[in-house]
Amino acid sequence: MISGVHALLYSKDPVADRVFFRDVLGLASVDSGDGWLIFALPPAELAIHPAEDNGRHQLYLLCDDIEATAKMLAQKGVQLRGPIEERNWGRVGTIPLPGGGELGIYQPNHPLAHSRVMPGGAVR
Repeated sequence: MISGVHALLYSKDPVADRVFFRDVLGLASVDSGDGWLIFALPPAELAIHPAEDNGRHQLYLLCDDIEATAKMLAQKGVQLRGPIEERNWGRVGTIPLPGGGELGIYQPNHPLAHSRVMPGGAVR
């Protein structure tokens, strides 16, 4: 039975990105050895989109209020890359990472799959 998701981000500067996730985003972590942090994530969901080629994946962080989240990030020295955009599925922005990558962030306006999962994995 599936018990969780372990997502990977690849970075040219993993130390800086780990500090960002720990200190800026405030995610709890464990040190699996030699400073290699593995971060706890909030509830997650997975969507499968059509594509011409396989192997392309994206990671979006969800938030309840994208303006408040952007303001919190700005107070920590992080500006969203570009304006917040309105999409049919939510309001979306881009967070630049210190290692040169980026993460999507969005305030969904659709039902959330993870809200249907009860402790222990049963579905409501």
